[in-house]
Amino acid sequence: MHFKKNALILFLLFTFFNCKKEDFQIITPQIIPKPQSQEITQGKFLLSSDTHLIFDTELKPAIRYWKSISESVFGLNTGKSNTIKFVFDASISNSEMYKLKITPQEVTVRASSAKGAFYAIQSIIQLLPPEFISKNFKSDGLYIRALEITDQPQFPYRGMHLDVSRHMYSVDFIKKYIDAMAMLKMNTFHWHLTDDQGWRVEIEKYPKLNEIASYRNETLIGHYNDQPHQFDGKRYGGFYTKAQIKDIVAYASERMITVIPEIEMPGHSQAVIAAYPELGCTGEEVRVATKWGVFEHIFCPKEETFKFLEDVLDEVLELFPSTYIHIGGDEAPKTQWKSSSYCQELIKAEGLKDEHELQNYFITRMEKYLNSKGRQIIGWDEILEGGLAPNATVMSWRGTNGAVEAAKSGHNVVMTPTSHCYFDYYQSDNEDEPTAIGGYLPLEKVYGFNPIPEELNAKESKYVMGAQGNVWTEYMPTEEQVEYMAFPRMLAMSEVVWSTSKNKNYKDFVSRLENFHKRLEVLDINYANHLYEIQGEMISDNGNSFYKLETLTDGKDIRYTIDGSEPRLNSEIYTSQISISESLIIKAAVFNSEKQLGKTFTQNINYHKAVGAKIIINKEPHKAYSGSGAEGLINGVSGSDSRYGDKEWLGFWGEDIEITIDLGEEKEINSIETRFYNGNGQWIYAPDMIKISTEEEHEKGEIEFQPLEPEIILHTWSKNPSIKIFKKEFLDEQRTYIDFKVRYIKIGVPNYGTIPEGKQGSGNKAWTFIDEIIVN
Repeated sequence: MHFKKNALILFLLFTFFNCKKEDFQIITPQIIPKPQSQEITQGKFLLSSDTHLIFDTELKPAIRYWKSISESVFGLNTGKSNTIKFVFDASISNSEMYKLKITPQEVTVRASSAKGAFYAIQSIIQLLPPEFISKNFKSDGLYIRALEITDQPQFPYRGMHLDVSRHMYSVDFIKKYIDAMAMLKMNTFHWHLTDDQGWRVEIEKYPKLNEIASYRNETLIGHYNDQPHQFDGKRYGGFYTKAQIKDIVAYASERMITVIPEIEMPGHSQAVIAAYPELGCTGEEVRVATKWGVFEHIFCPKEETFKFLEDVLDEVLELFPSTYIHIGGDEAPKTQWKSSSYCQELIKAEGLKDEHELQNYFITRMEKYLNSKGRQIIGWDEILEGGLAPNATVMSWRGTNGAVEAAKSGHNVVMTPTSHCYFDYYQSDNEDEPTAIGGYLPLEKVYGFNPIPEELNAKESKYVMGAQGNVWTEYMPTEEQVEYMAFPRMLAMSEVVWSTSKNKNYKDFVSRLENFHKRLEVLDINYANHLYEIQGEMISDNGNSFYKLETLTDGKDIRYTIDGSEPRLNSEIYTSQISISESLIIKAAVFNSEKQLGKTFTQNINYHKAVGAKIIINKEPHKAYSGSGAEGLINGVSGSDSRYGDKEWLGFWGEDIEITIDLGEEKEINSIETRFYNGNGQWIYAPDMIKISTEEEHEKGEIEFQPLEPEIILHTWSKNPSIKIFKKEFLDEQRTYIDFKVRYIKIGVPNYGTIPEGKQGSGNKAWTFIDEIIVN
């Protein structure tokens, strides 16, 4: 009995000391966005109800937030065993900077404002278990790793956008979105409240805005590019009351987030004109838009219109204390202005050159009104057309040119180009991804974004205030879908705008993100998990071809097959590049020791006669859509059938291109194939014709595609035996058949030209997207 009793005591002591040892294991902090400076020290701090809270009154707004979370976990902090101190430090010049020091006896936060203290709190929360932020989590005490952090943001503007005009979301969801932003130290919520498809803010002086403009009769089903358009036949709409908006603005303010409202003008105003036709140029009655796109009904620059907008803005200003008011300014077709006698007389009376300067007149007038109220305007980069309003800030979305022009003119800029910041684009090559507007923006591309355009010098770069992720919701009818598209790309954007480039590493970010998934799950955020997907790349070297596989996460195996069969736990482990000398199907997946983790990666390789050849294009593809470079057009891999912008499509904006392929020696060929993306809703137009020539001097003949109407290309099969036109989804595939030996192939692709009036992007140059050139 004594032996058994002593054995039991020894077992309990062993268990006790093992638990204590387990408690004191060093855990590497994995904060997102990554702090500027972080040093791990010895020991850890026990946070509990016995922790004494001390703070300076200057930091009280942040303390309220901390207490609301910590007291729900531990109860009131009444003890004195150790201390957490929030110290006001006037020597810290950056109001968003903080210094955090954690020792076993004390946690000290130093900041010169409540903002800095708040961001320190967010870092502390990420040093605690994910469950700490759960509403129902209770604990007697939690350990925090001892360390020192000195941290501040790279940019003062760190934003996320949300469109609620296409689809509307609950107040609770808006707060959830704001909470996620706060967790990632983002400080600006751009709330897109009005558009052609719905008006979402309560306005008392003009009740028809909420009775008529806030509701559409039905909504487009499927994608805009699907023809013919189909609709659901269901009335849709609503608006946020003033009380709800005030509640949201206050909620955001407690989390150090400024809410910037967007009230669209002069374009994207069909919903308003449906309620008040007299504000348009034609006076005709229209309906709130039921599909997506750009519409010709825009505000007419009459005194009546300006009075209406000033009255509306007066009520908006009461709800939103932000310095900035976003006035849109994008995609405003000038068709009705051109045909309006009033507009033409106004152009003459004001000494304006054209309708673009009339838009500048419109924007400048609204700017002066907002300036008189102590506010500033921000607008999309189209507000540069016809001259920029004197104090305007530009949000550059059509690339970086608008930002460069504005910064060189001394105007502040927020970067949000489609290429890196549009979270409504596809984020994976998987064909089972939910329907999106188009494009391709994977997590790594977001993370690699540099908000400062290379064309700007050091002085001009100071006008770049930061960047913003945009969430346009045409194809996001549910809150879960918004989350899927926004996360984890929002996390990558948070690091783009907070952390300096020298402090960033994508592999390191992925490691931290894998851990961060637990926090997103605790918050019940429906994030997209593509970390266990496989990326593939075709590589040519001295005429030899290889296929490379890689995955983002470490410590796992890639297993693959080359016969089209599904990979399994006993399939070959990928250790080096796969030699390619014939057409085949590679299938691969990520495995741990027990099971497959991600989806199966499939790549069909068409090993044709141009694979590994030399290729030259006379124009560089647009840097936002450079795919795999020129070599990607003859690498045996075709692009996605449903989206442009992946590694295989090359995009050119408004340029004629000429492609030359050198096969290295004369080869007998019988066909040349290529295809173009045709997504007019995204400003992408397949060419009417292309020109294929063979041999350097064209001595063996020339084959030319005759002009064809785009509608024929899109919708029918051609009976012409020399040109086969095939429509699949939004793609135009063009083939020509030849039969002789050639070494050189030259392909001329003219750009479609300027997008016509009435189409999305009218007046802008069209994009050309070309895929694999197959030589058989």
